[in-house]
Amino acid sequence: MGQVRQNDKRQDGRRAPSGVRRSLAIGGATILAVACSGLPVRLLGPDLTRHEQEQQHALGATTDSAPGPGAAGPAATLSFGAPQREQVRTAAHALESYAGKLERAEARRTAAAKTWGLRRVPLRPPEPPAAPLRLTSERGHVSGKGLPPVIVRVPTDDKVVFLTIDDGADKDPELLRMLRELDIPVTGFLSDEVAREDYGYFRDALDDGHHSHNHTINHREMTRLTYAEQRAEICGQQTNLTRELDERPTLFRPPYGAYNRDTLRAAADCGIEAVPLWAEEAFPDRIEYGRTDRRLHPGDIILTHFRGEREWDGSMADMLRRVLDTCAEQGFAIARLEDYV
Repeated sequence: MGQVRQNDKRQDGRRAPSGVRRSLAIGGATILAVACSGLPVRLLGPDLTRHEQEQQHALGATTDSAPGPGAAGPAATLSFGAPQREQVRTAAHALESYAGKLERAEARRTAAAKTWGLRRVPLRPPEPPAAPLRLTSERGHVSGKGLPPVIVRVPTDDKVVFLTIDDGADKDPELLRMLRELDIPVTGFLSDEVAREDYGYFRDALDDGHHSHNHTINHREMTRLTYAEQRAEICGQQTNLTRELDERPTLFRPPYGAYNRDTLRAAADCGIEAVPLWAEEAFPDRIEYGRTDRRLHPGDIILTHFRGEREWDGSMADMLRRVLDTCAEQGFAIARLEDYV
């Protein structure tokens, strides 16, 4: 499930560039073969640098053709020729370059956290699962064969939560800049009635890796509508988002969290694969918890809205600051919802 189109942009720290990965794969295979063999290494050729010779000596490698004391003979020495040496050098340089990129990226995040007034640098999420998780409707929610699962949390033990933003009314460029500088992913659920005035904002968000999903055309309460009316609201917004963002959503959130079996049937007919609700709701001045312990739990979905100071006592940047500080204080990172579902 999740995103239909892979975003070409990769954020620092998530994956090495393809050239680096290829070098690591080649050089890493060579290094692994040597390490697993348990044999001394003899690099061939006259062009070893002094530094490389010193490294060999530190590893106990021999640099001449005679076996060292206690060796079983010529078979106990593994020879590296010029191609293998070049692979090892390339891998070492790639690792050094990649480590440098990670260090610079983290330095930028640290500086950004200070600029945006955060109490702590946001935690990095772990690597996401290799494949989407199997979802089932949570207890107390409607379920049935062929219906998309309804969830308030993702079934993971990772200390991650997911920030989702509804409707699309307030299109604050400062929010996108803050998300970009701090490398924080969010997921949008858009209603056409308010998003349509500037879908370009959400295309910019998509370029940064923030995907947008279905929140109906007119933000009507689904349980007050007939099946045909619900289907028109959901399928119509699928068409709008596919046209405007060039990807067809797989997630749907009913306005106000109100739904019934007809809602899920209509959503399934429109190509929806899951219905994420929420466990907490975030505002600039507070977080409202759905549990009595007033704590985040692994996999929780957090709801907020595209709002501003006209409706809130604060801005979207203030809301994000509160979420990030709360997550860091409780030991959680914000992960990308589409990486899990």
